Amino acid sequence: MEDNIYDKTIDLWTSKWDEALSIWSKYIRLEKPTFCVSEQEHITYSMKDAVALIRLTDHKIFISIRNVYKYNLQDYPIETISHEIGHHVYCPGNISDMARLIVRIRNAMPRKEYYSSMICNLYTDILVNDRLFRDRGIRIEKIYLNFKSDDKLWNFYMRIYEILWGLSAGFLTSIPITPEMEGDAQLANRIIRTFSNDWIRGAGRFAAICYSYIFNNDFNVENFSGILDSLKPGTDGALPEGLTDIEEDEGDLSDIFDDVGSSKSSYSSTPREHAVNKQSQGNYRTPFQYGEIIKSLGLNVKQEDILASYYKERAMPYLISFPKKVTEKSSEPIHEGLDLWDFGSGLEKINWMETIFRSPVVIPGYTTFETHYGTDSGFEKEITPIDLDIYIDSSGSMPNPSVELSYLSLAGVIISLSALRSGSKVQATLWSGKTQFITTNGFIRDEKKIFSIITGFFGGSTQFPIHILRDTYQNRKKNNRKVHILHISDEGIDTMYGNDEKGVSGEKISEIALEKAGGGGTMVLNLWKDWKAVPKLAFAAKQGWNIYRISSWEELINFSKEFVKRNYDDKKK
Repeated sequence: MEDNIYDKTIDLWTSKWDEALSIWSKYIRLEKPTFCVSEQEHITYSMKDAVALIRLTDHKIFISIRNVYKYNLQDYPIETISHEIGHHVYCPGNISDMARLIVRIRNAMPRKEYYSSMICNLYTDILVNDRLFRDRGIRIEKIYLNFKSDDKLWNFYMRIYEILWGLSAGFLTSIPITPEMEGDAQLANRIIRTFSNDWIRGAGRFAAICYSYIFNNDFNVENFSGILDSLKPGTDGALPEGLTDIEEDEGDLSDIFDDVGSSKSSYSSTPREHAVNKQSQGNYRTPFQYGEIIKSLGLNVKQEDILASYYKERAMPYLISFPKKVTEKSSEPIHEGLDLWDFGSGLEKINWMETIFRSPVVIPGYTTFETHYGTDSGFEKEITPIDLDIYIDSSGSMPNPSVELSYLSLAGVIISLSALRSGSKVQATLWSGKTQFITTNGFIRDEKKIFSIITGFFGGSTQFPIHILRDTYQNRKKNNRKVHILHISDEGIDTMYGNDEKGVSGEKISEIALEKAGGGGTMVLNLWKDWKAVPKLAFAAKQGWNIYRISSWEELINFSKEFVKRNYDDKKK
């Protein structure tokens, strides 16, 4: 019987979809909502007590029919659906702008930052609802009659609606409104009015008013569970761009009420002396600050992916053209066999016939193969990219890339990304000791794997894992691509000249590696004195290593640019 009633309600609400879309614009194209009935569906789509929600990662709308009946909202399909569409059309609109809102709200709520996504939801709700009520004549106020609570924040929030829409006092509120609450609601009303078309700037101001209700009371977020519809933008999806930069209006909140005509002294009950979030020096966030913002969005993202995204975004302005080898005659491809296909190669390179012939069960990266081509002489000039073999020191003297900006990681990402974009393959190795290392274990084009290694951290004692250099080049053939070997370290790089586990000297292994790589080798080292005064480094220079001395890690950015000019400028050859 209950299922039959639910089916009729679903049919009714589905029939109202086009009408709800047209309230905003007849040109909007959105997928029809998914209706949740079973307990498993509520778990899968994280509905819990929410009536409806929208995922900003894919702009899908979900509606809980069970909760529609729980709050007696079955007669309000237009109001509910148009509200969710408003989050797509108006605010926050997308995950990037939601992240910008979260930043400003977090700054206004020290020690209560974990409520920032909830305040963001309340703020965007009131903006969407005000647009629907005042400009479209939608009876949004009727919805809130079905939600009641004695919570101070809830009733302050309801009082804002009463003032915004000219409703009588007590129409939506459930407890007596104190003079302080009335003043806060009047100020919030002015913020909504003033910043309706510039709502990102208004977010911190709105959060600063809400802060005292969260800070001074036994606040329970469950009181709002029924209306929180954009608490999280989704579980998966690309990370928002532009968050490494600190925007001018994010920082000092000391004058946040000036442009709405109010003196902050009227709100002394809020501990506003704490409300200024000290930003990182310069115009960029630290990796830690960036990670905290991403976590506030509720995205299901691994820490290594957060770091990779941070350093890639920081690297973009510095990208360089990676060197290429020019040969007088090109070579024509000749089919010679198969190679294992990995995620760094394009899907179009998979030889599907051979892949399925070898295994009917296709597992990308394990049972997928691509055609390997040999070469025969051609007649045109050919430009061949030079592969990169990069080794980054991650011993105890190095900065932790997840806490503060690591110029070692940033330089590694700049150079690696430049190499990948020019067609090169990269082998990346992060090391601290002989057994403390992680490597791609070969030359690959999988950006995600390369960056996860470059942005990692060990923080142990220093001992270069010389066996990786040995294993990479001891069996390398002359017709393989040329490789440039790059070390980013300090004086600890001299541990490269220790013996390996087989008793072979590091000097010999280094000599063989340089010879078989064929593309040269560079050591960029943070040294307090001239490298010529260090015997092992002087020996390295005689071996053929180009040694680039820096006195601070910040100089690695300039090195990244000089790296090409010093070693691979074709005009000099």
